[in-house]
Amino acid sequence: MRFGSWLQSIPNRLTPPPFRLMQIGSAFWQSRALYVATKLDIASVIADGELSSDLIASKLSASSDAVFRLLRMLQSIGIFEETTPRVFKNNKISAYLRKDQPNNVRAMILMHNSETMSRPWFEKLEQGVSEGTSPFKLTHGEEFFDYMDNHGEFDQLFSEAMDSVEALTGDSFATDFDWSRFDRIIDVGGSRGAKSLSILKRHPHLTALVADRPQVIAEARKYWEANPSAGVERLQFQEGDLLTSVPSPQTPKDIYLLSAVLHGLDNESCLKALITLANAIGTKGARIALMEIIMPEIRADLSGASFDMQMFLGCRGRERTLKEWTSLINSAGLKLEEVVGLQSFGSILVVKAS
Repeated sequence: MRFGSWLQSIPNRLTPPPFRLMQIGSAFWQSRALYVATKLDIASVIADGELSSDLIASKLSASSDAVFRLLRMLQSIGIFEETTPRVFKNNKISAYLRKDQPNNVRAMILMHNSETMSRPWFEKLEQGVSEGTSPFKLTHGEEFFDYMDNHGEFDQLFSEAMDSVEALTGDSFATDFDWSRFDRIIDVGGSRGAKSLSILKRHPHLTALVADRPQVIAEARKYWEANPSAGVERLQFQEGDLLTSVPSPQTPKDIYLLSAVLHGLDNESCLKALITLANAIGTKGARIALMEIIMPEIRADLSGASFDMQMFLGCRGRERTLKEWTSLINSAGLKLEEVVGLQSFGSILVVKAS
């Protein structure tokens, strides 16, 4: 990720400033083109073949000229390949838009570019910055998680997007941390439990309990009934609310996993969640693994700063520095035991009772 951020800084050094500002100012053209191609499922239509834009358009019942121009733009930024005039095939990037690609990132692209998530950026960001108010709430009239509770289709899309995180960030969360010293993972806010399942597959002695909102748990159970996978038999599911109660640990070899959960909360709610965890642990000796981005004190890279703005936009959350994380952890009566840097993205903050 650091190397990627360095590469992204090169255009700033080589491109004349006015032109570079224009590039950034029109970058949403690219994201919208990608969104439409994903929505139309063009990559799955092309599959392993080489198809003319006319044939693709015919299969989609879409405008031939418009489909060609859309694909021409996307191939110019490395998505799809034009092999002969007006004939396209998938390349190594567009392949991850195919429905039959197990590690596809379709849901993440569809979620972030949906009307639900796009409108706050386009319509209410200026007001939100002026007032310090979540643009999502200004747009939709309710907080992000309340909105998901009331909009099942978007809630399911969000769960699917979260399941694709491993395809984006790799599996170092499962390999760079020593999970073998524990017997059970309590995956709080774990959606379908995809991250826990990745860990369980590497450690046959482990079990996991996934705790999340009632509708998320109901959907997760249905999903695994319809899509059985190795290790799922060691996953259990339980309804819970991080701000009020979480499943209790049974032994010191239980560990709570919160993967990119607390960055979605403001400081007051984050502290409340940590206190809930501290009360659940009591004197039982269980640990907490917080998988989060640790922001630098100065000169944040594009990925961290972008996630931070997305948290401001959507849910009043924020990315935090190590100093900020430590302060919240200590205020909850907990202690930061160690920080495990992950090779791919983020860190695991290991927390225990004071």
